[in-house]
Order: sequence, then C-alpha cells, then structure tokens
Amino acid sequence: MESGSWHVEKRSSLRNDSFTGEDNVPETGCLSIVVLGASGDLAKKKTFPALFHLFVQGFLQSNEVHIFGYARSKISDDDLRNRLRGYLVQGKTTDSEQLEEVSKFLQLIKYVSGSYDSAEGFQKLDKEISEHEISRNSIEGSSRRLFYFALPPSVYPSVCKMIKHYCMNKSDLGGWTRIVVEKPFGKDLASAEKLSSQIGELFDEPQIYRIDHYLGKELVQNLLVLRFANRFFLPLWNRDNIANVQIVFREDFGTDGRGGYFDEYGIIRDIIQNHLLQVLCLVAMEKPISLKPEHIRDEKVKVLQSVLPIKDEEVVLGQYEGYRDDPTVPDHSNTPTFATMVLRIHNERWEGVPFIMKAGKALSSRKAEIRVQFKDVPGDIFRCKKQGRNEFVIRLQPSEAMYMKLTVKKPGLEMSTVQSELDLSYRQRYQGVTIPEAYERLILDTIRGDQQHFVRRDELKAAWEIFTPLLHRIDNGELKSIPYKQGSRGPAEADELLEKAGYVQTHGYIWIPPTL
Repeated sequence: MESGSWHVEKRSSLRNDSFTGEDNVPETGCLSIVVLGASGDLAKKKTFPALFHLFVQGFLQSNEVHIFGYARSKISDDDLRNRLRGYLVQGKTTDSEQLEEVSKFLQLIKYVSGSYDSAEGFQKLDKEISEHEISRNSIEGSSRRLFYFALPPSVYPSVCKMIKHYCMNKSDLGGWTRIVVEKPFGKDLASAEKLSSQIGELFDEPQIYRIDHYLGKELVQNLLVLRFANRFFLPLWNRDNIANVQIVFREDFGTDGRGGYFDEYGIIRDIIQNHLLQVLCLVAMEKPISLKPEHIRDEKVKVLQSVLPIKDEEVVLGQYEGYRDDPTVPDHSNTPTFATMVLRIHNERWEGVPFIMKAGKALSSRKAEIRVQFKDVPGDIFRCKKQGRNEFVIRLQPSEAMYMKLTVKKPGLEMSTVQSELDLSYRQRYQGVTIPEAYERLILDTIRGDQQHFVRRDELKAAWEIFTPLLHRIDNGELKSIPYKQGSRGPAEADELLEKAGYVQTHGYIWIPPTL
C-alpha cells in the first residue's frame, strides 16, 4: 500500500454483501483459499499481498477464512510466513498497527507440501482444508473453496485432475469450488483449445476464472462508465468522428533475467493478444443490455469476431539490441520485444477506423494508455491543424489520469491558438484514496462469483483466432524483427506505420501530470 494510506476503514464481512454468483445463494460456509505454487514469485509478489490488503480492509475475516499454500518445496508453515513477510510490509516500518495486522494475517496461512500430480499431496491438502472447515462448524458442502493457480500452464491439467478427484466440496449446500488460472492460456489457437478442453472436462465454465490483471486496473474498469454514463461521448464514439485509436504499452527495461521465458512467447503473446486486446474490447464494444457479466462478455466476443485478419504490411516487429546477449536466449532468436500493428473492426460503428496496438520493452519511457484521436475540424477557420487534433487520453499507468487534448486561445492580446487539456488526474482529484491493486479487485470478484472481469472460453478462442496466423508466420521466420536501440521509441518503421494509418503526431505539446 502507498505510504500514508495504512489506516483504512474496515469493511463489513465479505459474506454480508456478496453472493455465490451462480444462483444468487447467500454464502454460508467458511472460505478456504488455496494458493498453488505458493513459494513462487507470482504468489509472493502479487497473490499473497493482494489477499493481505483484502484482509486489512475487512473483506477477508479471520473468523471465516483460512489460506493454504501448496508447493513442492519442503518448508514449514513458519518458513513460508517468513518468506512472505517482506512482501507484505513496505520498507522497514515501525508502525505497530501494521506489524500487528501482518502477524494476524500470517497466522491464517498454513503450508502443505506436495507434487502437482500426486494423489498423496492433494489428499493431504483436502484433509487440512476439511479440518479447518470442521473447526469452523461448517456444514459439509456449505463451505467455499478457491484454488489460485500461481503456476505455469503446463501443470494446469494435472492439478485440475487432482483437485477434481480429491479436493472438491462433498455436496452442494450453497458452497462452491472455483479455480483461478493465470495467463498465458496457450501459445496459439490449438494449444489454447487443448488447454480449455482439458480444464473444461473437469470444471464447468462458471467455476473457471481466467485472470487477466489488466481487467482489474482502475482506469480499465472505468471505461464502461465513461462510455455509457456520459451523454457527450455517445454521439462521438464512432467512425464519423474518431480517426484512430491507439492502445499502447511501453516499458523502459528489458527482459531482466526472464529472457528464456520471454523468448518462448514474445511481446505479442505476452502483452498484445491478452492485455491490450481486452482493452480494445471495452473501447469498441456496443452497450450491453445490463451489467450482468454474461451480457458484457457477449458484447466483447462480438467485437473480437468482427476483427479482420491482420495484414503483414500493417505489422512492424522489433527486437532491442542486446536482447540476445542474455545466455538463456538463442543466438539467432527472431522473437519480437516490440510490435506495432493495426487491427480493423468490420462493423457499422468502426468500419475504416484503425485500432493501433503498440507494445515494447527497453523503450524510452514506461506507460500504458489509450489514445482516441478525433478527426480534423471541418472548415477550420483558425488554421490550427498543425498543432494537433483533439484527443481523449486514458493513462492506465503510471500516474492514473484521463485528459482531453483540445485547442484553446493562447492568453494575450493576439488571436492565436494553443493545445491544452481538460485533466482528471487521480492523485490530485482523489487525495487520500488508495487505488486498489488489480489483483485485489479480481480475487475479491472470484470470491463473490462475479465473472465480468474474467475471460470466457469463447472469448479466448476468438482472441487466438485473430493472432494465431500472424504468430505462426513470425515463428516460421516469414516476418523479421528489426533491431532498435535500448531507450529509443522503437524502430522508425513503427512511426511510419502510424502515419500511414492516419495518426497525426502532436508537435510541441507534452502532457505534464499535475502536482499536489
């Protein structure tokens, strides 16, 4: 949590304001959260800290929840707790209340050691969970069991089998068993469908939560409200007014020791096919008939099914100089660390509007944003085109903000124009409000049974159908990655592609986040 934001208002018990989702049955039994892969980086850096923040805010109550860590490492309960402690406390804090909360949270964690394909380990895990449920006087079948896969996808099928055979609720009295699986969901359409089938044979779709943490980001969650709760956006949000849309992800560092893992996937599989495509769906979808998860996900699938095949001439790939110096990366790797591409949506609202997807590592800055550029003003009497077009920008990270770039009169006696902005910067507008981490929000959604911000199976299939042909051409060496310098904007060819797609660069204007 951010400094100064430790003292938070405690929420009421989770069970008072949430439902199982499937049948709107109020939750009754105790809650067991199992973090599989508990000793790994993802669990330590994201999953356990998110659970801790939910605990601090009162969403997880110590009298109804217990957390189990499961992994192959032969360690004790205290060993795991000590490993996690440093990830829950920011710096060397002396705040006694914070340290007390950390200690209370760590006491909720129990560790079970076992392999991911052995009956013995999962039988032992089930025994520990059942003992916790009995100690809480939970009626058999009324308890809730959430399994979080902080694991590589290669072990998903075996872990799912073990859970299905040994760790499910014994009957159904309002309780449930749910699984949360992390990306990557396969490497192409065939592998994703195979993985979906293996999991789908064991669990029903309402039990499966495919997590994409971008859908938990505050500004991404705001997209539906912005689009459908504001009258002035409704008539503008179409091909008649919008020239192009950019969805951008930039990092100012390279693979940093993850070269071997990254080389198997590349920037398109790692970022564009999932995170940025999910954002595109929310920008481009039609208004759902309600906020029910299935109605929202239906509209997202329609967008994906309307995307035309990607043309090779509308793709620029790059690889930063020095990437292959990593000993875990093959000497002749063609894996892109940068990609810019144009997606085109073939429907009434978006025909002819390029959606430019851009992602890269080792670039000049770190940011993620959505940039909606509007068409030129017809009959421009001020002759201010050279200053740039109107743009609506949603900054996802860092410094969450949304601002509208517009042309105004420059102060003074002369009638001259300049670009400025209408700005909503979260840090300034919402002082003292802690924006929750994406994982906090999404884990809470899984407990509540709300699948709105998770990827449905047909949605996943439609996403892979868009990118698989392109990825196979890259894997076969038909499209080459262009070298670019670390700390640059990426290959110059990417800027040329943006220009061809109709994006007009603004010169002489820089948005500066307001300071308090």
